[in-house]
Amino acid sequence: MRLVYIFHSGYVIEADGFALLIDYFKDTGVSPVEGYVHDTLLSRPGKLYVLSSHFHPDHFNPEVLEWKKQKADIQYIFSRDILRHKKAKAEDALYLMKGEQYQDENLKIKAFGSTDIGISFLIEIEGRFIFHAGDLNNWHWKDESTAQEVAVAERNYLNELELLAKTTPHLDVALFPVDPRLGSDFARGAEQFIHRIETGLFAPMHFGERYNKLLPFKQYAQERGVPFAGWTEKGQSVDI
Repeated sequence: MRLVYIFHSGYVIEADGFALLIDYFKDTGVSPVEGYVHDTLLSRPGKLYVLSSHFHPDHFNPEVLEWKKQKADIQYIFSRDILRHKKAKAEDALYLMKGEQYQDENLKIKAFGSTDIGISFLIEIEGRFIFHAGDLNNWHWKDESTAQEVAVAERNYLNELELLAKTTPHLDVALFPVDPRLGSDFARGAEQFIHRIETGLFAPMHFGERYNKLLPFKQYAQERGVPFAGWTEKGQSVDI
């Protein structure tokens, strides 16, 4: 299998005979209709699963629904809040809530919670487990929030993390937010994640194009034996 970084929280997972695109926001090219997704993924043979964790525009682009006109073998799997906020119609996709799952001959997807909106995805392919966090994170905003607000945010996050850990104490790949906008303690959620769940490869999300800002957490993860996908540009990939 291969993991391709698209942008922000957008990732592609390519497997034998099918592929997944998760939380598509923008393609890797300069134009909105050019880049890895438009030029390669949509013409790739095999089934395409398009997953969106919630309705926020940096995680769900309604353009994805137009792709069914050019690719017949496509399955949309969305968080139910996308339907609730009328960003898509009931017939457009299969909708999941926390605790629900989808399974077919290729994969199994279970929906976990979020500390913002929507869900996160635990994906099982060929015996390997991949987690896409969506907007699950310790959104504590320590430099701006009160101590009580920070404590509440952390408690909510650790509760969700514990539910995931009870299901799978090991992940082959974790796709998880490392967002420098959080301030001085921006990587706290990611640090707590790799301490609680054994992770084969950590791939960051939600950082835009601030690649250099990820270096402190990259070092932190590697010092603890967790390989880090140190992207330096959109469209890069790694075998998983």
